[in-house]
Amino acid sequence: MQLITFLTEFIKHPKTIGAISPSSKKLAHKMVQPICFETAQCIVELGPGMGSFTTELVKRKQPATLLILIEHNAIFCEKLRHQFAHEANVVVVNGSAENLRQFMDELHIEKIDYVISGLPFTSLKSDVSCCILSNVKDCLRNGKFITFQYSLVKKAFFQSYFEDISHEKVWMNMPPAYVLSCKLGHTRAS
Repeated sequence: MQLITFLTEFIKHPKTIGAISPSSKKLAHKMVQPICFETAQCIVELGPGMGSFTTELVKRKQPATLLILIEHNAIFCEKLRHQFAHEANVVVVNGSAENLRQFMDELHIEKIDYVISGLPFTSLKSDVSCCILSNVKDCLRNGKFITFQYSLVKKAFFQSYFEDISHEKVWMNMPPAYVLSCKLGHTRAS
């Protein structure tokens, strides 16, 4: 049933869904691997879709850690709200990742420790991608921005926001994907 919902939404919104099937468990494990769950106070997931990464985040996070899911697709939002309704400190926001700073202000959150992204940057408009990454950079504490892409074509784009990027290919996904773990460089004086 989840696959049918996913495929239906992909057909209706191919530029914002960006994949023909939900992410594999192997990809989900690799996406959450760079997170220090013992110290994370706030984790944000951009574009959680059907919750492949969210399930792993909820399993591993501390009860007091706030997990914010920002999903643009209303159908996916409803499914996420239903799926994680009984989990402590999980907030589902129906909105665009472009408004990350606004959502953080509304929730009275100063900084985020980790941002996990399932967004299809290769199909997003350049100004939308720039806005999202500017927001992420502004909101991120000393943690990481973790995303996956099906190619490394956007790596240079990510490097214009994050100086320290490592990547690893996950073959056990359809299609295979790269997990990019991005950190800010040394803080520069303004």
